[in-house]
Amino acid sequence: MHLVIIGGSDAGIAAALRARELSKDVRITVLLADDYPNYSICGLPYLIGGQTPDASKLAHRTTFPAVDMRLRHRVTAIDPAGKSVSIERPGGTTELQYDRLIVATGAHPVRPDIPGADLPGAFVLHTIDDGLAVLDAVRRHRAGKAVIVGAGYIGIEMAEALQQRGMHVTLLSRSDEVMPGVFSEIGAMIRERLTTEGVEVVTQAGVERIEQGMVVEQRLVVFTTDGRRRPADLVILATGVRPATDLARDAGIALGEGGAIAVSDTMATSHPDIFAAGDCAVTRHRLHGKPTWISLGTIAHKQGRVAGENAIGGSRTFHGIVGTQSLKLYDLVIARTGLSDTEAREEGYEPLTVEIGAWDHKSYYPGATQIGVWITGDVKTGRLLGVQMVGRAGAEVSKRLDIVAAGLFHGIGVDALNDLDLSYTPPLSSPWDPIQRAAQDWSHAAARSG
Repeated sequence: MHLVIIGGSDAGIAAALRARELSKDVRITVLLADDYPNYSICGLPYLIGGQTPDASKLAHRTTFPAVDMRLRHRVTAIDPAGKSVSIERPGGTTELQYDRLIVATGAHPVRPDIPGADLPGAFVLHTIDDGLAVLDAVRRHRAGKAVIVGAGYIGIEMAEALQQRGMHVTLLSRSDEVMPGVFSEIGAMIRERLTTEGVEVVTQAGVERIEQGMVVEQRLVVFTTDGRRRPADLVILATGVRPATDLARDAGIALGEGGAIAVSDTMATSHPDIFAAGDCAVTRHRLHGKPTWISLGTIAHKQGRVAGENAIGGSRTFHGIVGTQSLKLYDLVIARTGLSDTEAREEGYEPLTVEIGAWDHKSYYPGATQIGVWITGDVKTGRLLGVQMVGRAGAEVSKRLDIVAAGLFHGIGVDALNDLDLSYTPPLSSPWDPIQRAAQDWSHAAARSG
C-alpha cells in the first residue's frame, strides 16, 4: 500500500508516524510545499520575541525513518478517480499515485480585505518564512513602531514579543475588549497587563486602509476607524486563519463547517480512500454534538493520529473536542475550556456563571497568589459547561484547567468536581482546589436561582 500525505505539519506528521508505528510494510510519502517539516507554528512569537532565538528549534524532528519526506513539492491537484496527485517541484512537475490519501493542508492566514494590506512591511504570521521575515524587519527597525491588527491569541502574543524587542507597539481590536473569546473581565486584565508594559491598546478600532508613508522610506501609515493615523515600521495582520481546502474543494471533496473538509469520526472524507485531518478538517464539539471548526495544534495531532491509523486499515475514532486553550502573557496565564454562558445559551442550555477568587496554595506558605475562576454550568441539569481561569505563571492555571477539560470530555456535572481526588500539599494547593471551591459556589448560586 502507498499512503500519500499532503502536508508536513502537526496532522501530517502525526499521521505518518502512526501509520509507520503500526505497519512496517506500508510505503509512506509526505509532500511539503516548503522546507520545514514538523515546525511549530505556535512557537513563532517566541522566535520573534527572542525566547527561542534558533528557528531550527521550532522543528521537533526533521527526519523520519522509513518515511519519504519530499520538500518543496507543492500539490496542485487531486484526482480521486485516478487516485493521483499533481505536483510542482524543483525542476518541473510530476504526478504521484496513491492507494490511500490524507489531506493535511492546514490553514491559511487571513489577510484582511483592506487597501494596502499587501504592502511591503505588512505581515501575516503563519510559516517559518513569515516568522523570519518579521524578525528581519524587527532587527532593521529597532525601537521603531509596530501596529498589530487583531487582538486574539496571536495578536496578544505578538504584542508582547515586539514590546520585548524594544518596539513601541499599538494593538488594535475591533471588539469592545481584547481577546473576545474570554469573559470581558479577563479581557480587561489582559489589556491592563499590556498597558502596564507600555503597549498601546485601542479597542473598538478597525482599519480603513494602510498606505505607504511619504517621509521615511518603507514606513507605513495605518488609518483606523477612530480617525487616527498611526505610523508604523511594520504591521502585523493577526486577523485569524481559514482552512486551506482549495485542493479538496476542486477535487469535489465535500466541505463542512467554516469551509473545512467534512469528515466522519474516523477522519474519512466524502471520497473513498481519502482522509483529512488538522486545521483543514472539521471537528465535533462534545458539548453540543455539532460539527465545528477550531484551528489548534492539539486537535491536529489527535486527528492526524486517527487518520494515519485508519488510512492503513484501522478503525480508530476521533472523539471530539471541548475547546481547551491557554495563553501566557508576561507573568499572566489565561486559560479556557468548554462554553461561555453566551455560547451555552445559543446551544439551548440555561447557563449560570459564577466568578470566584482563590489562593493557588495555602496562604500561609510563601508565594501564594490569587487565581480567578469563572465556572459555567446548566441550571436545569447541573451539567458542567465551561471554565475560564486567570492567574500568575507558576500557579498551575493551565494544568488546573485540564482537570475541568477532562470532566467536560466525560460530561460530568458541576458538583461532581467536588468528588475528584486531587492532590494536596500546602506549597501547591489546598484541601479544596480552586476549581472545587468554584464548583461549590456555583452549586449554592444555582440553588438560590432555582
